Amino acid sequence: MSTVPPWPGAATPRVVVVGGGIAGLAAARAIRTQVPAAEVIVLERSDRPGGNIRSEWIDGFLCEGGPDGFLDNAPATLEFVEEIGLSSALLPSRDEARRRYIFRRRRLHEVPLSPGAFLASRLLSTTGKLRVMAEPLAERAPRHDESILHFAQRHIGREAAQVLVGSMVSGIFAGDASHLSLRACFPKMYEMDERYGSLVRAMLAKRREKRASNGVGAPAGRLTSFTGGMEDLIRGAVASLGHGVRTGRRVVALRHRGPGHPGPRPVGARAFTVDCEDQRIEADAVVLAGPAHDSADLIRGFSPAVAALLGAIETAPLAVACLGYDAAALAADRGPLDGFGFLVPRGEGPRILGALWETSIYDGRAPEGKALLRVMIGGALDPHAVELSDAQLLRTVRDDLERTMHLRLAPEFVHLVRHRRGIAQYTIGHLARLERIEAALTAHPGLFVAGNAYHGVSVNACIEDARRVAALVAGHVAAQERASDYPVALTGFR
Repeated sequence: MSTVPPWPGAATPRVVVVGGGIAGLAAARAIRTQVPAAEVIVLERSDRPGGNIRSEWIDGFLCEGGPDGFLDNAPATLEFVEEIGLSSALLPSRDEARRRYIFRRRRLHEVPLSPGAFLASRLLSTTGKLRVMAEPLAERAPRHDESILHFAQRHIGREAAQVLVGSMVSGIFAGDASHLSLRACFPKMYEMDERYGSLVRAMLAKRREKRASNGVGAPAGRLTSFTGGMEDLIRGAVASLGHGVRTGRRVVALRHRGPGHPGPRPVGARAFTVDCEDQRIEADAVVLAGPAHDSADLIRGFSPAVAALLGAIETAPLAVACLGYDAAALAADRGPLDGFGFLVPRGEGPRILGALWETSIYDGRAPEGKALLRVMIGGALDPHAVELSDAQLLRTVRDDLERTMHLRLAPEFVHLVRHRRGIAQYTIGHLARLERIEAALTAHPGLFVAGNAYHGVSVNACIEDARRVAALVAGHVAAQERASDYPVALTGFR
């Protein structure tokens, strides 16, 4: 096993990021910005970086294995995109993508976007609509951590909570709204409830604030991707980090020397030892940016308490079916695709969570004259779906597309992707668990966690959180330099 030697200038701090998904890459980039003197190494176990973000061109179809976009109202993401030189590759979604549908009572209903459309819609019963209109009379929030479903039932009633909010939670988290924490999953909605007690009053207050500021306010955000798919973001980040990103490097062991070594730190001595299968790397700080269960395995030997907390973060398995059709034949079979896609509330019959009409969302996702659908199945309420055979999975998806879209046409292209760990679930008590994790990590100075298991599952959340993690790393490195009397200038730290 080889050992990575100190860089020229023995005082150069070294930071190892374990995990080359968007969280790890964004953290590495932010650390380089905030700690310019540091050597930053990203170790990714697979032969390609990106984690769940994977864009594959197959037979002219662009298949997204993970997220197919991000909302463009996140400053941190747009700045990150600009820094890595990808602004010209941004691809906003089509206007048609603003139309979204929910399957209920054996048909697709367009989600109403105005009061008039809401009253005319048959998505909810008359009783359900009246209950939604009584939202300003909602009960006050309980003092304990509240589930998303309970929150929605308090505000808009049981029917709307199941149909509107339950399906949305399936679409974002592939999760069970009755078990996920409102405060952890939707902190802004929680804050609105805390401040105003009613979502209607909160929206009216925000509208007044916007008028008072001459119409200046946070934009709603438009779904956006890249011309080559979301993996363009990964390629750009990797290119910006150069040789610091190392793929095919599975970390098999992590050791921490721990505090309590008196006197100045000897030159070349590092607090952490990171062992790959063929290489040993000494590091001053380590960021664990992979899935929480992988991070738990790495630290169990020296921090079983933190490992237990990380291992308690649940995930929802998910399978994705990319299906290609002849566009003219599809239109003749069920009519043209004219929106973002649809979601299926639990209890309506179909097993799929929903479908995205990719060629209606973005340009250039399929060959000329072809259409591409992306169907999701599985999640917290159906974890065994991901274990179906290819034939069973395709049969289930096709049966459900016939039930929901009346689509009987056989696809001429099929590509299946399985995520057996899937999406992190912020269950009740998630924020309290994070507090315990952060408190326990103080016993291991220089060890940090990042990724979609903690402060947000979206691409935007991972990039935003990377800045926070980088600031912690910068503070730790600066403190170590002061304590060890490193002969390196702190210029650039902030």
